[in-house]
Amino acid sequence: MKKNDPECVKVVVRCRPLSRKEVEDNRQRIVEMDLKTGEIFVKNPEDPREAPKSFTFDQVYDWNSSQSMVFETTAQPIIDSVLQGYNGTVFAYGQTGTGKTHTMEGLLDQPEMRGIIPRAFSHIFERIEGTHDQNFLVRASFLEIYNEEVRDLLSKDPKNK
Repeated sequence: MKKNDPECVKVVVRCRPLSRKEVEDNRQRIVEMDLKTGEIFVKNPEDPREAPKSFTFDQVYDWNSSQSMVFETTAQPIIDSVLQGYNGTVFAYGQTGTGKTHTMEGLLDQPEMRGIIPRAFSHIFERIEGTHDQNFLVRASFLEIYNEEVRDLLSKDPKNK
C-alpha cells in the first residue's frame, strides 16, 4: 500500500499544550514537532545534553492545531470513504489526560471546539441530505476501552457510559 492509499492504516499524533496544573508546577515541554515531516522529537528531561529521540508518523499535530484541521485532514477522508461503501475506523489511543476526549468529543456547546465524533455525524448527514439518487443506512459505534472495560459512548444509560 502507498502512504496516501485511503485504505491503509495511518498513525496520527496530536500533542496537547501543557495543562494549567503543569504550568503551575513549572513543568517544561519536552516535545518538539516537525509538522511537515511528521516527526516528533522527545527530549530527556533528566539529561538536557542527550540528543532527543525521534519518532516519525504519518501526520503530526501540535498544540496549535484546531479541531477543524484535525477533523478535515484525518477523519473526513475516512468518512468520505465510508460514504462510498467502505468500512472506516478512527481510533484514539493514549494515556489518561493526553487529550483523547478533547480530540474525539470536544465541547459541544462551542461549534469551533466540537471534536471528531460530532463533526463526523454532521458531515455524514450533510452529505446524505445532498444526495438524492442513493439510499443510505448509517451504523456507527463509539466505544471506549478503559481499565479493560468497554463502554458504549452512545448509550443513553449512564451505567453503560
